[in-house]
Amino acid sequence: MQRIKARYVIEFFTHGLFWLVLYYALKGLTVSSYALIDRAAVGDTVTGIGHAPSPYAAVVREDLMMRIGHTLFPYVGVVLGFLVLLFYSCAFWLFKKIIRYKSNYARAMVIAGWLLLVYSSNYLLVYVLIAMRSNQRTLGRVVPDTPGRLITPDVIPLSAHWAQIQVTMVLAFLAIVGVAAAYFFIKEWVRNELLRSKVEALQVNTELRFLRSQVNPHFFFNTLNNLFSMALKEGKDNLADRIAKLSNMMRYMLYESDTDSVSLQKEVGCLEDYLALHQMRYAPSEVDVSFRYPERAAIASVQIAPMLFIPFLENAFKHGVAIGRQSFIAMAISVSPQKLVFTCENMDHSAVKKLEEEKGGIGLGNVKRRLELIYPGRYELQVGPQNGNYMVNLKIDLL
Repeated sequence: MQRIKARYVIEFFTHGLFWLVLYYALKGLTVSSYALIDRAAVGDTVTGIGHAPSPYAAVVREDLMMRIGHTLFPYVGVVLGFLVLLFYSCAFWLFKKIIRYKSNYARAMVIAGWLLLVYSSNYLLVYVLIAMRSNQRTLGRVVPDTPGRLITPDVIPLSAHWAQIQVTMVLAFLAIVGVAAAYFFIKEWVRNELLRSKVEALQVNTELRFLRSQVNPHFFFNTLNNLFSMALKEGKDNLADRIAKLSNMMRYMLYESDTDSVSLQKEVGCLEDYLALHQMRYAPSEVDVSFRYPERAAIASVQIAPMLFIPFLENAFKHGVAIGRQSFIAMAISVSPQKLVFTCENMDHSAVKKLEEEKGGIGLGNVKRRLELIYPGRYELQVGPQNGNYMVNLKIDLL
């Protein structure tokens, strides 16, 4: 916990230092830009065209240049505010949205549109502020030139010179988009690496626990086959059917699911066996279970990560079914050429725990980590209470 707090403190101060340095860099650039204003024009403003230089002209000219520079200082903060808005909106919102787009052209257009919107807002606001300040005619100073005559230099219209530093402003806004992109993708890469390490560690621990507790698979399946034969000989067809389903499900979990992807047809078969075995524990009047999916032939060619839906079904039975109370579980799978949709809805009894509080089993956290690794940016998962029931809605882009 202390390491996490220290990381956030370091990140906070790093961000603060970055914006502080950028503020003074912008301040220096804008003052330098205004210092390059045609000094001849300033001189003409002070002395008047055609008049001989006044002994006070140099003093007035330098005073005007200093005031011009100081006049811009308050608006550097405004520009910085828009740069902060652009950076954090891109790093924490925009890039997360567009990373799901399949077209690079669409991504570029969205980024360009957002950049143009923020930059235009900054340009208009600062231009208006400078124009208003210029109209106040506060830059002039009355200086005695000769006895009995005063010089009142005209105010240099700062709004006319604001366009001179727009190249610098455009480059600054483009640079901030680049920095935001680097920040976002580096952070995503670090997060994915940490996530991958956690999942690998979890898989190793799971395998170790399984190796410690497993029996010889051949002995296990031979025993199931013997029980199946005994049940058939004794005329216990229902028991034999349940044993066969358990054998099929265990064979699928141990052997067939040890790949990156499996046929959706096989996954559906495993879900059906799982449902049948769980229903043995309850009376027909206690839980009503429904499972809708496309025809087996239609989903034989669809590939999906193995054992992805069973944790949701496990939680539905564990937390959504109460002995002695009427319950239901409604599960459905639909497939289109580009998307798979899985839904699971169950009763939300008052004693139901949130899925995030799951202590045993695979749990929702593991499923989310698997989805992040297998389908990054290609899935949407919504879980939680809905209309008095508990709802799971998972959408996966297949392409």
